[in-house]
Amino acid sequence: MCQNLRGGHAMCGRAKLSVSDKELRELFQLDEIPLINPRFNIAPSQDLAVIREPRRLELLHWGLSNVGRARGINVRAETVARAPQYRDSLRSRRCLVVVDGFYEWQHRNARKQPFLVRRADGKAFALAGIWDRDAEGEPTCAVITGQAQGVVADLHDRMPVVIPPTAYGRWLDPDERKPIDLLRPDASELVSYPVSTLVNSPANDDPRCIEPVSEEALQQLPLPGAGRD
Repeated sequence: MCQNLRGGHAMCGRAKLSVSDKELRELFQLDEIPLINPRFNIAPSQDLAVIREPRRLELLHWGLSNVGRARGINVRAETVARAPQYRDSLRSRRCLVVVDGFYEWQHRNARKQPFLVRRADGKAFALAGIWDRDAEGEPTCAVITGQAQGVVADLHDRMPVVIPPTAYGRWLDPDERKPIDLLRPDASELVSYPVSTLVNSPANDDPRCIEPVSEEALQQLPLPGAGRD
């Protein structure tokens, strides 16, 4: 899991997926899709929507278990091909992690301000992921991250790797052993905006988490500890 050096939160440590089943079927050419309730604050140890094979969406636990003391939520693109605990998964257990946004935290006046990062058109997109099985044989997954680009670079030094639609088939192809060239972060279609600190707690999982917070409102927030004797 990559540690957020600027905001103290893990990256990528929160996500959302609230688009319709119809849109998911169309965007990812799906034949199979489970019942997915709208999620506005998906946290590690919860389920992510994942494609491990073409045309089939499923829910996998977020966090690999067989990675020593690491939480196994994020994997660095720079080392995934050679790290013993991840390299086999990169060769033969790749997946697409389907989201329509993820959250990042930025330091502002000694305060950690959450931002939602999403596509400008609001559509779902796919993050590079790998999967493995836990001690009970259940599949679990992790998100691959790389150097932050574009709007994300203003918030954090890392970002999840976005797989373009033209490369979905190649990323999932078991005959493609090491598609390292796809692990290049691209934020060209992403936008970001500040949201409520409600998203800080996984207990909050509703549309309030994605409501924009104005810059004026941010400036009026008290500093931590202000007003105390």
